[in-house]
Amino acid sequence: MRPIQKNHIPPCSSNTTDRVPATKDDSKTIKDSLIEAVANDPNLPALGSSIARIVRLSSSDDQSIQQLTYYVLSDVSLTQKILRLSNSAAFKAITNKEISSINKAIYLLGFDSVKTSALAILLVDGMPAKHATHVRIELICALAAGMISRKLAALTSFTKDIEEISIAALFKNLGRILLATYKPDLYHEMMSLAAQGQHSPAQASMQVLGFRLDALTETLLEKWNVPANVIQALNAKPDNTLITPKNKQEWMRVAAEFCEKAAPLILSVNKNEDIVLKNKLLHRFGKVLNLTMPVLDELINKANLEARELLISSDLAPVDKRNKINQDSSAHCEFDVAAEENLISELTLNTVETHNLQVTERFSSNKPYNASILLLNGIQNTTEMMASGEYRLENLISLSLDSLYAALGFRFITLCLRDSKINSFRARSSLGKKNLEYQKHFNFSAVPTNDLFHLAMQRNIDLDISNAFIPRIRRLIPLWHTTLLPDACSILILPLVVNKKPMGLIYADRDTESSEGITDDEAKLVRIMKGQIMIALNTK
Repeated sequence: MRPIQKNHIPPCSSNTTDRVPATKDDSKTIKDSLIEAVANDPNLPALGSSIARIVRLSSSDDQSIQQLTYYVLSDVSLTQKILRLSNSAAFKAITNKEISSINKAIYLLGFDSVKTSALAILLVDGMPAKHATHVRIELICALAAGMISRKLAALTSFTKDIEEISIAALFKNLGRILLATYKPDLYHEMMSLAAQGQHSPAQASMQVLGFRLDALTETLLEKWNVPANVIQALNAKPDNTLITPKNKQEWMRVAAEFCEKAAPLILSVNKNEDIVLKNKLLHRFGKVLNLTMPVLDELINKANLEARELLISSDLAPVDKRNKINQDSSAHCEFDVAAEENLISELTLNTVETHNLQVTERFSSNKPYNASILLLNGIQNTTEMMASGEYRLENLISLSLDSLYAALGFRFITLCLRDSKINSFRARSSLGKKNLEYQKHFNFSAVPTNDLFHLAMQRNIDLDISNAFIPRIRRLIPLWHTTLLPDACSILILPLVVNKKPMGLIYADRDTESSEGITDDEAKLVRIMKGQIMIALNTK
């Protein structure tokens, strides 16, 4: 053992002068036929199951990160599109790293970002006739609304609810997507009626279809097990003057409507029409969402580039260069981001040679020979995430633990923090073999005793134990540890102490001896990484 020292705003649509007169059926028949078409389509049942599975994942659950990773990796096409998106110019602004794995994408870009991007890509991939003009346009609107929602939530106190808001915005126009897919004639008639300006979208839907399209969306999302609060957010507020939302649910309803109606601003190039639409948005939503023209401009600008990249990754952008998002025929979508991408790539400062980040050889303990390089890369990734200021604490902790775990070849690693309510230290986040089982039982009293864990925290020294079975060391290992991890042989203990008060520790082990230990250079890098974790714990 050794220390290692009221203006109506039309919905997102296209020119509808080519509408086909619709044959009106009984409203129940139309709705039932749409539901039946969805149920019988070979693609959509799988889509609903996939959406339900991803929506259930929570960013507050450590296991969800692994589950999201496994799900994305199980779909080759989805994996490729997420990685393409992660390495695009827009997301390179978040991290200057080449992202080569889904795990790394989640850690660097954030769980919510990857989750909502995956939902958007699944929606596009699973939709039949997605290359039909009006279906593509509605899909573009859905993805743009979802991206706007993320930027809108970041401006409010609802940041922690960003994934719910994004899901609501993404699926807000699902009814129109399905109508354009299965009943294009009725879609043309309804949109043409709304475009005349005498009917709201809801009124046009009732007149042409005999029911609200929102009701169709709600029915399908219920079948797909989307949470009730997300579904309730799809109910549009009346066209009269909005009042300040009293709670989160009301805010989500207003936000979802705003995002849907602001979607035409994404990728639009007609500045005169943009100004008209922005004024209408501010008239309806400015007061309740605390929006001014400068704030709205900034919000749209931030959403614009990321929305473009998402559309390209979803295979929607290339085929839509000449199609319109806005109602008026003079408004066109521009997807000319190739030049921007090339310029950004040319100017990007690259500091890491990726070929040096591969594990070359390993010691018998499983520790990589190039541990220093791997640790340095982990520190750089964590530093970039912290510098962005836009990260969740659990993502940074997971990234740091993953870096230590991989760079030093551990079997199990965990962050253990003090729980003042029960006066104990208990594991909060972990990685490795049987990590959830070990994490559940990895806890011990905060009352000081003469064991390795308390001694390390009392003296604030980092311990590297090559062989925990040496008798003089074994005597200092507490019973709870030998019971839980009887085969732990080489152990690392990094106490987290602030103002001489222990707040917890980082624990890692292997079931093999580590005679090579940790070098001085590696020890310095380990301390830096530990310091980053402590800073994050004290600032987030």
